[in-house]
Formats: sequence, C-alpha cells, structure tokens
Amino acid sequence: MSRSKTPAPTKLSRSLQAGLGKVRMLAMDVDGVLTDAGMYYSESGDELKKFNTRDGMGIKMLQAAGIITAFITKENTAIVERRGKKLAVPEVHQGVDDKLTDLTRLVRKHGLTLAQVAYIGDDVNDLETLQAVGFSAAPADAMPIVIQAVHYVCAKKGGEGAVRELADLILAARGNS
Repeated sequence: MSRSKTPAPTKLSRSLQAGLGKVRMLAMDVDGVLTDAGMYYSESGDELKKFNTRDGMGIKMLQAAGIITAFITKENTAIVERRGKKLAVPEVHQGVDDKLTDLTRLVRKHGLTLAQVAYIGDDVNDLETLQAVGFSAAPADAMPIVIQAVHYVCAKKGGEGAVRELADLILAARGNS
C-alpha cells in the first residue's frame, strides 16, 4: 500500500511569515469561511450548516498554542453558538453589523492590538476588518474584491479546510508545526 505525501507548506514572503508569527488571535467570519456559504433548510423549516472537522481541529490546535479564537458573524443562529461551544471558542459574536468595531473591542478586552490579529473573511462586509488587521486571509472562493484585498488567499474553499490551512500557517510561523 503506498502512502501519499503531505504537500509541502505554502511558501510565504518573509514579511508575511513575520506577520503570522505575531498573531495572538484568529478571528473568523462563519458563513462562507467555516461553512460553504450555503443556507440549507429542511422541510420542517430547520436551518442546517455544514462545518469541516479539519477546520475544527485547526482551531483546537491554535487554542493549544495559546492563540485566542473568535467567531464574528452577521448571522445569529443557535447552530453557530453550538459550534463555538463544541470547539470552546471563547468569543462567539453573532448579529454583528460592524465587525471592525466589534473586533476592536475584543482586541482591547484581551490586551492585544489589531496588528496581532489574523482575520479570515469572504465577502464585502469583511473588507474593513480584513484591511485593519495584521494578517488577512480569504478562502479560495471568496468574492473577488476580498481576494484582491487580503495578504493570503487559501488554496481551500470556505467550509472545505480554509481555516485549517490558515491555522497550519500560523502554527508553522510560530514554530509549533
């Protein structure tokens, strides 16, 4: 039985590596980042979302390395609350219209600066936040205007491992890989 080789880590410039090495918090949009951006409804009206377990493991690995994790989303659902609780994400902020203001308060609460934050988002309501943080990323299938604005575009799509990819890059830059 042959084993497939693990792909080589993504090569980033020294300045991007340095930025990743300073990250003390990863804040994430949810829909389109931790999910595939689909809104699924059952016949009985239940809302469903699909999360990637590898993204969850990446979040747990970051937490084990001392990185604060946060969800910041415009949506407000019990599903996101449940996912945050399962992953022990200490900051789950839902129903947020102004993500940058929310993140700024969060950063202050934890004694950090925006330069110490990595943020991953996929749509126009994430742009201001993406432009304000020390390291910004987007899933491969993010909106084109977002892809143009970020430091790093993941090879993976939202809900398909983009957060894990970013987590691995952060950990590698910190020497935790």
